[in-house]
Amino acid sequence: MKYFDAHTHTNFVAYDEDRDAVIRRAKDVGVGMNIVGTQYDTSKAAVELAEKYDHVYATIGLHPIHTSRSYHDEKELGEGGKEFTSRGEQFDAARYEELGKSKRVIAIGECGLDYYRVDESTKDVQIKNFVAQIELANSLGKPLMLHIRNAYDDAIEVIKAHAKVQGDVHFFAGDWDTAKKFLDIGFTLSFTGVLTFTHDYDEVVKNAPLDMLLSETDAPYVTPTPHRGKRNEPAYVVEVVRAIARIRDAGEAEVAEALFANARRVFRLD
Repeated sequence: MKYFDAHTHTNFVAYDEDRDAVIRRAKDVGVGMNIVGTQYDTSKAAVELAEKYDHVYATIGLHPIHTSRSYHDEKELGEGGKEFTSRGEQFDAARYEELGKSKRVIAIGECGLDYYRVDESTKDVQIKNFVAQIELANSLGKPLMLHIRNAYDDAIEVIKAHAKVQGDVHFFAGDWDTAKKFLDIGFTLSFTGVLTFTHDYDEVVKNAPLDMLLSETDAPYVTPTPHRGKRNEPAYVVEVVRAIARIRDAGEAEVAEALFANARRVFRLD
């Protein structure tokens, strides 16, 4: 492996027709991947895939939007997922701990806080479930995979109060001042194909230490240029690495090597 997609969702129904081919295409171009769960069923599927392929790892957890009635994305759960999103899920530590016994599980998440579409009354529910997942990460000694949207200050407060482990801020979308707060407590920042079609995060990518950055696709979402208009997939993480190298005015090979080393360190990959 030369590249690592730190956050992808090839466990989603968007890949039901060609999942094996997508995963193998990534391997063909030297891409390892971390398949991330968003609730119990997708976490279980991530573990099953990680145990099937030698270049695949899994992260298990409950996405904050799924802790209460939530937006339904057919790419994630399919038509039948509407029933799930109408009731949500509360984090069951025992069930996830059992999944976490797999040697292929490298992190807990994606967990955190998402205030984008949130009803004010559900913030406490999100925080409760976030804390429960932090406690599981502490217990298992595994890093956190954070999902934070419109809630960076609250999330940092929760992390400082409860976390004994570090981890990664997936799809970082804050400014440099916010980035420094996470870097100061030892969390890496990962970036997606958004870097290929906007300059909104160039300041963070330029200023952050190279050893604190990760590359990801968040596939099937945010497909990078030149593949815009297609479903995203882990093989396209190569374009994210190229974008990071361009923004930092650094050699692509140097950046690829550094980002891969960062993933090995953060997730303790074998």
